[in-house]
Order: sequence, then structure tokens, then C-alpha cells
Amino acid sequence: MAKAAALSLFLLLLSFISGGTLKMVNGEKTWCVAKPSSDQATLLANINYACSQVDCQVLQRGCPCFSPDNLMNHASIAMNLYYQSRGRNHWNCYFQNSAVIVMTDPSYGSCTYA
Repeated sequence: MAKAAALSLFLLLLSFISGGTLKMVNGEKTWCVAKPSSDQATLLANINYACSQVDCQVLQRGCPCFSPDNLMNHASIAMNLYYQSRGRNHWNCYFQNSAVIVMTDPSYGSCTYA
């Protein structure tokens, strides 16, 4: 079991170092979310950019991901939609260093992150 864990860690590190994709590492899916330290202007710019490239309808009032209605939540959803649509490459989750790739599903309530 320790060998399997070591292999998983090695593959994850290799993916980061080689510039490879982070689509799935040992069956793990990844998501792109906004860094909590991001400022409001950056979050708004990220929403505007991502939503100009992908369909962000889930963020509209009355849709599953509208609440909570704040920039951090909306930016994370928009950035992840962009990241997922571009093949989950680490460079598609940069957003001027205001994003982070996570391995824990950030979905909540009826809002499902793709």
C-alpha cells in the first residue's frame, strides 16, 4: 500500500514538473478555484474573461450556482468551467496567479462543479 501511495505522489509531481496535464492522476479529478487571497478586481476580471469563453449560465439568478452571490464563489465557478472546457491543463488554471487546482470536489448543494 505504501508503494501505491508513493507512486501516486510521484505521478502527481511528475505531472507538475513536466508541464503535463492534470486531467487525472491515479483516477483523481481536479478542479480550478479562485485563491482566497485574490482581490475583488481580479476576481471580476476572471469572471469576465472566463464567461466570455464558456457558458456561465449556471451563475445567473435562479440557477444552481448563483448562491452564495459573491465574487469569490462566482469566480471559482467561472474559472473552473473554463479550466474543464480547456482539458484541465494546469496553464488553464493560472488567471494571473489568482487560481489554484484542487483535488477535492468543491460542489455544494445543487451546484455541481463539472
